[in-house]
Amino acid sequence: MPNKREIGSEGEDRATKSLKKEGYRIIEKNFRSPFGELDIVAEEGGYLVFVEVKKRNSSSFGNSLQAINSVKKKHMIKTAMFYMKTHKCFDRRVRFDVVGIDSENVKIVKHAFILEQ
Repeated sequence: MPNKREIGSEGEDRATKSLKKEGYRIIEKNFRSPFGELDIVAEEGGYLVFVEVKKRNSSSFGNSLQAINSVKKKHMIKTAMFYMKTHKCFDRRVRFDVVGIDSENVKIVKHAFILEQ
């Protein structure tokens, strides 16, 4: 039985393939900061895109897109700000996307949430 990290890695690989098909340019995977991790950092349509990948093998706890809660969003935002600071890219337009994977279905949600001040 695969562990959580293996399941997450497989989901990120599927998400990366789907994003590339949609024209995203992958910059980095699994960027870590003191605040959390960004699954994928990419560029698409003039945006610097921070992507969260959620994979579910069962709907017992809801679908993959329902797994993004306010705590996760806050961690993503803090980590994105840390990324922008360390990479000196505050001049970029930023977007937060989510890739939800439920069984064989992959769904990309652009502008999944916004940076709240």
